[in-house]
Amino acid sequence: MTAQGTIRSGMGGWTFEPWDTSFYPEKLAKAKQLHYASRQVPSIEVNGTYYSSFKEPTFVKWANDAPDGFVFSLKGNRFVTNRRVLGEAGESMMRFLGSGVAALGDKLGPILWQFAPSKKFDPDDFEAFLKLLPEKQDGVPLRHALEVRHDSFIVPEFPALARKCNAAIVYADHAKYPAIADVTADFVYARLQT
Repeated sequence: MTAQGTIRSGMGGWTFEPWDTSFYPEKLAKAKQLHYASRQVPSIEVNGTYYSSFKEPTFVKWANDAPDGFVFSLKGNRFVTNRRVLGEAGESMMRFLGSGVAALGDKLGPILWQFAPSKKFDPDDFEAFLKLLPEKQDGVPLRHALEVRHDSFIVPEFPALARKCNAAIVYADHAKYPAIADVTADFVYARLQT
């Protein structure tokens, strides 16, 4: 028996000034760029959610601008992942997830939790972090993807922990960071970084 699923190939973001003259139609208003981009690819990874806070009306607008079947992957906010003790991220995580991300509804794809290159694997702390990951937000199912960027994560314990929580380890094709290809969830998340 062969497993079947959906493959979505997308891009990271949609607001890049050089694209105004190379990707988007001439004179397309910035306010219409998401509408256009979301019809060129089936998924977009939103990097802005890592750096900034957004409110529910923004997520509602994104959902309305994108067609049916489209999926947004949101990068989890840096205040969740850039901390010494990950197990203490609960309040920041709930603030991020409670900001209105559920307004995307069925257009909400995986939440990408990206960790700093200096973050080393601490099994107890990472397990505490994984236990914070909710299965739903305001009734909307959540999927979690983990992008680690330190070689200390290349140990059997890391995929085992991720597998227990159905969290996907991101396979990142990057010259500086580890490429961990273990399947640990009911979906796979891969990033091509140039």
